[in-house]
Amino acid sequence: MIAAILGAGRTGKSTLALALQRQLAAEGRRVARVGEVLREFCAARGRKPHQHELTAIATEQTRRIAAAAQQHDIVIADTTALQVAVVSDIVFGDRSLYDTALQAQAACAHTLLCALDLPWVADGPQREDPQQGEPFDARLRTALQRHAGGYAVIGGQGGQRSTAALAVLQPPPAHAPAPRWSWRCERCGDANCERHLLPRG
Repeated sequence: MIAAILGAGRTGKSTLALALQRQLAAEGRRVARVGEVLREFCAARGRKPHQHELTAIATEQTRRIAAAAQQHDIVIADTTALQVAVVSDIVFGDRSLYDTALQAQAACAHTLLCALDLPWVADGPQREDPQQGEPFDARLRTALQRHAGGYAVIGGQGGQRSTAALAVLQPPPAHAPAPRWSWRCERCGDANCERHLLPRG
């Protein structure tokens, strides 16, 4: 099983990936965590990639995920090629990477989208400007609407995120009682949610 974690800059993707790896491995699973190739590229070169370098970065991200899936029960992918496709779209206006990225995304059993509910902190040369968080999130959601597997928005603080993610990766048995419904409007992370149109009381 491959579980992909996507999201705008500084939305807790790497922290969530590490937490999931540890929790699932503690259950005796063979779990691999595949890091973000784009982050590695920027850290090694001290700069953001040029447009012509993004295809190779996306390809390598997909290759590493597929290789890990051959040797492990569960792969936690700290981003996929789709993340790189959105970078290419936002930074260079190049939408050519989407089709291949979505084909690769089809291999993911679960896609977790980190919500925009964490404080933004600068984190290296590849990080987006804080004002780019919402546009990045919107483009990811638009692309994921083309992904037949769907996605789950993961929000909250601290351990709330890993708890919510585990609930997606390990749903309760069919006979288990349904959880009580609660309204978490301020934390849903969905910019298109109609509740955001309601007046604040």
